[in-house]
Formats: sequence, C-alpha cells, structure tokens
Amino acid sequence: MLSSRAKIIKQNNERPDEFEQLISQAVLELEQSNSDLKPHLREIHLTAAKEVDVGGGKKAIVIFVPVPQLRQFQKIQASLVRELEKKFSGKHIVLIAQRRILPKESRSSTNKSKQQRPRSRTLTSVHDKILEDLVFPAEIVGKRIRVKLDASKIIKVHLDISHQNNVEHKTDTYAAVYKKLTGKDVTFEFPGSI
Repeated sequence: MLSSRAKIIKQNNERPDEFEQLISQAVLELEQSNSDLKPHLREIHLTAAKEVDVGGGKKAIVIFVPVPQLRQFQKIQASLVRELEKKFSGKHIVLIAQRRILPKESRSSTNKSKQQRPRSRTLTSVHDKILEDLVFPAEIVGKRIRVKLDASKIIKVHLDISHQNNVEHKTDTYAAVYKKLTGKDVTFEFPGSI
C-alpha cells in the first residue's frame, strides 16, 4: 500500500505535519476506492493543508495545490469536495493554488534581480487569484472596495446568481478563510443584476 506521503509533496523536501498527513491519507483512500476520481487523482498531488477556524465552533480545511495542477483539480472539485466533506463531517473544504508573492524591488534592495517581477507574482494579483480560487464553482461578476471613515476597507464581492444555491451556505467560510490568508475583510453578495 502506498504511504500517505505520496499525495503531499512540500517545498524543500519538508516533512508534512500530522494534519497534512491525515488529509493526504484521505485523498489517497479516495483515489483507491472511488472509480470516478481514480484516473484524475492518480497524477496530481497537494502541497499543504491548513485548518482554519471559521467562528461559531466551525472549522474549514484549506487544501493548497500546485498552480500548474489547479485546472485538473477544478475539473473534479465538486465531487472531490463532496467526498472529503463526507469524511470530515461538519467541515467545509476549500481548494486554493499555492502562489508566491515576490517583493517589490526598491532602490535600496540588496539583491537586484536581472528581470522584472511578473505581474502574476504581485500582492494584488495573488490576492485576486486566491479570491477566485476560493469561490471557484461560482464566478465573480463584480467587486467593490468600500473605504470607511476610519480608513478600514471592506471588499464586496458580487457572485454569479446562477451558483447561489451551491455556494450561499459557504460564504461565511470563504470570508473567514480569505481574512486568515490575506488579512482583508470581504463580504459576498448575489445581486440580481449589476
């Protein structure tokens, strides 16, 4: 039998912690038992997993996947999330790509890079992509940033109304996970038309 470490490959050959091994084992068991997911899960792996406190005694599991394999995960995301939520009852499962933010180059930076930082590695771009990954089955149709008088910002995200039945019960989880990962407050709405 394959070890649970086969499904989780971390950067710099780090050892996965107990929680990550638990998630990896669950995905491995799904690969062996579920004939629909088996061909898809065979060639993909995870990079990390975290447990996030959503509030009200609830927890969510955030599974990080490599960016090149994100499309493959999204093809099977609905059934994979459904099966994993059965295994970990009472916890929402969220899949997000493991992206890297490169620092902004300043005049006084010690190591000058030979090429310009790609737009996909900027803080703003990575945060936007995390938001898209978070709500994946639904599409973001609009976004507003509201700045209050005390200079705090709230991002209002308008989701596609056709996916309201699938994602409406998870919006609190999405907001808590996004706050934990980026430090930004976000609210989700389903407007009729913008």
